[in-house]
Amino acid sequence: MSTPAIEISDLWFAYDGVRVLDQVNLTLPAGDFLAVLGPNGGGKSTLLRLLLGLAKPGGGSVRVLGQPAGQAGGRIGYLPQFTQVSASFPITVLGAVLLGLVRPGLDCFRGAGQRRRDREAALNALSRVGLSAHADRRLSDLSGGQRQRVFIARAIVSGPELLLLDEPTASVDGKSRQELMALLAELNRDMTIVMVSHDMSTVDGCVKSIACVNRSLHHHLDSRLTPQIFAEAMGVDQVAGCPVELLAHGPVPHRVVLAHDNPDCCGGRHAHTHEKDGGEPA
Repeated sequence: MSTPAIEISDLWFAYDGVRVLDQVNLTLPAGDFLAVLGPNGGGKSTLLRLLLGLAKPGGGSVRVLGQPAGQAGGRIGYLPQFTQVSASFPITVLGAVLLGLVRPGLDCFRGAGQRRRDREAALNALSRVGLSAHADRRLSDLSGGQRQRVFIARAIVSGPELLLLDEPTASVDGKSRQELMALLAELNRDMTIVMVSHDMSTVDGCVKSIACVNRSLHHHLDSRLTPQIFAEAMGVDQVAGCPVELLAHGPVPHRVVLAHDNPDCCGGRHAHTHEKDGGEPA
């Protein structure tokens, strides 16, 4: 059997003595596409930092690609949550992707041959995200969705086995979000993907399993949003009703849809409409 992409055992982590993750266990097989859902402050981004070796657990163990966290090097690609670009920063699209190959202390020894190979790798990464024709444009001139594709290209330029994404669809519109998810599904053919998101709409046919993180972690080997998964992901205590109804009109805050009784929504009117067997309103 192949080595799991991620192995976490009895992990806990605390900030200033307060545990934000506790008794976390996870075995993620290679080739999976995991969506990590949970409320703000539940520990999702902290979990990514632990996987990257940027933070050390207070207890337990973390292994990534068969090695202790932080030792897998270029075998991991990472897209951070905040990737804003100043309009005055004169970097090109190709230059931004090449940054994914920078290794501190080693670049001064790169010869012409290695620089040529780096350029080829960067152009190939841009081709995979559909932006090879934009290589020489300024990064700041691209749309939000295009820039996010560039950052994904930067994350995959080294040919990683594992891709970690922190809120990759947070700053793009609905159409770009769908295109990004289709791109990630394509990349998942070649690499394991772990995607942190608070946006429930990212859980579609592309995702293979779901981890709900709210101090503890519950791994569901399915991508369908059951009432239990929805409650765990949103940090609510009780499981009630249909996840779609909860998302659209329930008491849970959401950044996209309006409240059920908002006059610009339906004002609650359809809650009182029942249909006959023939499909006509009563």
